[in-house]
Amino acid sequence: METIRQILLVRRPQGVPVPEDFALAEAPMPVPGDGEMLVKMRVGSLDAAIRGFLDDRPSYLPPVALGAPINGMSLGEIVASRNADWPVGTLVRTMATWSDHYVIDGNALGLEAVHPQPGNDLHHYMGALGPVGLTAWVGLFAVGEAKPGETVVVSAAAGATGSTVGQIAKARGCKVIGLVGSAQKAQTILDLGFDAAIDYRATPDIAAEIAKIVPDGVDVYYDNVGGETLEAILPLMRLHGRIAVCGMIGQYNDADHPHGVKTLWQLVVNRIRMQGFITYDYPQVLDQAQRELDAWAADGILRPLANVRQGFEKLPQAFIDLMSGRTIGKTLVLI
Repeated sequence: METIRQILLVRRPQGVPVPEDFALAEAPMPVPGDGEMLVKMRVGSLDAAIRGFLDDRPSYLPPVALGAPINGMSLGEIVASRNADWPVGTLVRTMATWSDHYVIDGNALGLEAVHPQPGNDLHHYMGALGPVGLTAWVGLFAVGEAKPGETVVVSAAAGATGSTVGQIAKARGCKVIGLVGSAQKAQTILDLGFDAAIDYRATPDIAAEIAKIVPDGVDVYYDNVGGETLEAILPLMRLHGRIAVCGMIGQYNDADHPHGVKTLWQLVVNRIRMQGFITYDYPQVLDQAQRELDAWAADGILRPLANVRQGFEKLPQAFIDLMSGRTIGKTLVLI
């Protein structure tokens, strides 16, 4: 009998995940039923949101059960199909599991066909030209409503989403300030075209540093961090400013002890709109977002930033590195 490889959750992480929380296992090759497709994983996506699925608490997906494969976004190729709408050979993105083959149906979360453009590496369609880029576009333009000439601040700016947000904000004519955690990361985003970079580890007062650069305030804050960073930026928001809450990586490794934000009154003072979102809440704009991302990449305006590992078994360590803050750009594993 043919078998597949899977990465299982064998222990719930305490803080930053460690290798002992995961196990590599084999399982029988799944067989698609009516309306289903068998997909061979080609690229695995490492995302901070996965950390929330590993705790035994509600998230926007149910928690991963002990002994079950990890949930994560995947790009793969359909190798067997019993669904006429999804023929063999189609490349697809979807929320799946850390399995080198998996079965889905036409209602799988986030399922969409991938049509790589000539000259673009396939793995970028799991990064800046895929879910990462779509998340950046939706948060910045559909939720944050960023407009030319406005000031945008983005946290975790050297990460997958943050580095994309900054570049596409510049493409639309915004001024962009990125918050990062090292001098190396600061130089990385400056090289990508950000107007300014602030290393939060090197300054005791993030708000003061931002105010020096934009004394008139911030129009859009793209929040990937939450906690103390959100608390610092709220008083800097301009009248009718917008905060797009993409994630709160600052508390993912310690969700039992979240930071209490003390400046929420600013939501009233400056009539700020603060909204959490996930990309697939906005299906009506995804075609436009994909077209613009592809065009910006073709024109050299958007430079996808990625660190790529090789081999299915590297998924856990790549995720650990991501959650330890050791990565720059989108973390991906080629299968």
